Amino acid sequence: MSITEILFWFLSAMALGGALMMVTSKNPVYSVLWLIVVFFAISGHYILLNAQFLAVVNIIVYAGAIMVLFLFVIMLMNMNADNEPQKNKWLKIAGAVAGGSLMLVFVAALRQTETLQAQQVNMGGEAGLIKTLGKTLFTDYVLPFEISSVLFLSAMVGAVVIGKKGD
Repeated sequence: MSITEILFWFLSAMALGGALMMVTSKNPVYSVLWLIVVFFAISGHYILLNAQFLAVVNIIVYAGAIMVLFLFVIMLMNMNADNEPQKNKWLKIAGAVAGGSLMLVFVAALRQTETLQAQQVNMGGEAGLIKTLGKTLFTDYVLPFEISSVLFLSAMVGAVVIGKKGD
């Protein structure tokens, strides 16, 4: 086994373990901290894929800025047992539908892996470079990029509205 394979399996175990701990943690602050561990493991995978720019951006944006935003939202909400929302059967059904939809997206993405791998081979060694990433992001994926920026803006406004005390 090569060092790359050992690193891959170590980072995969770290990502899966962190994700499992994030989901099972009772304290939301601990969940955010475990999510940061997952982001660092994913950044390690990006480095193994020769996508150093994505690794650095993942650490700066997600493990840094987004996690600070999550922590502020958690602390502004001041969740405790008295004001915790009650469990609703419709929420469980909605969660099951959302989970099933996510599974369908994963299956559809896995079915296209052979085509994407063939395209990556045609690109040569430029798959993880910043020039290729920027060209693809601002030509093929400009609409999803702009939609995600509006989504982040609405999340920030929502955090302020949720955190605002009642009049």
